Amino acid sequence: MKMSQIVLTGVLFFGTTGTWATGMDARQEVSLPATLKTHMLHNMRDHLLALHEILDALGRDDSDKAAQIAESRLGMSSLALHGANRAGPYMPPAMRKAGMSLHHAASRFALAVQEEDSQKTYKALSQITASCITCHAQFRLR
Repeated sequence: MKMSQIVLTGVLFFGTTGTWATGMDARQEVSLPATLKTHMLHNMRDHLLALHEILDALGRDDSDKAAQIAESRLGMSSLALHGANRAGPYMPPAMRKAGMSLHHAASRFALAVQEEDSQKTYKALSQITASCITCHAQFRLR
């Protein structure tokens, strides 16, 4: 990771953590119908679980499994599974952009991991997590 990426990640994470610690949350509230909010929170927890399973597969040197999880649970192929067309109209444009960035990054990761180039694989993986960080630093569900 380049120094500029480390600094940006630190600013996003620690900058927002500091406001949370003081009880102030400057993130933009996004209002969703209750059932859609529950569905979106479930999806985000599944995204985190998918990242864990990807890392586990990489640790076992199972690039095929890592690619399959990334594409089916996070990648562009997962949009219908997540009901993206239902949540999209409620999201601010920047939130939709961050979400699409996540899905595109996951699909790129699925391709990169199969090339068996560890530097390219981990760079692609960091683009997935950067999308998560960006969205969570800017938005919160109400």
